[in-house]
Amino acid sequence: MRALFGIASLLIVLAIVGVLAKKQLGGTASVAPGATPGASPQQQSQQIQQQIKQTVEGAMQQARPMPEDTPK
Repeated sequence: MRALFGIASLLIVLAIVGVLAKKQLGGTASVAPGATPGASPQQQSQQIQQQIKQTVEGAMQQARPMPEDTPK
């Protein structure tokens, strides 16, 4: 009886681990946003690098709010 409960609990834990692993591995197969699905990995990498570069340059071009000059 004790062995039956042990085997049943192991099967339940195995099923839970399998479901979690499937969820984790399913999320890694997606294509990066904006990347061309038919492009080679090198081309996809270059596209992503270009997008990041443009985003950073755009953020650097935005005016920073200046503190008001108030005498203390």
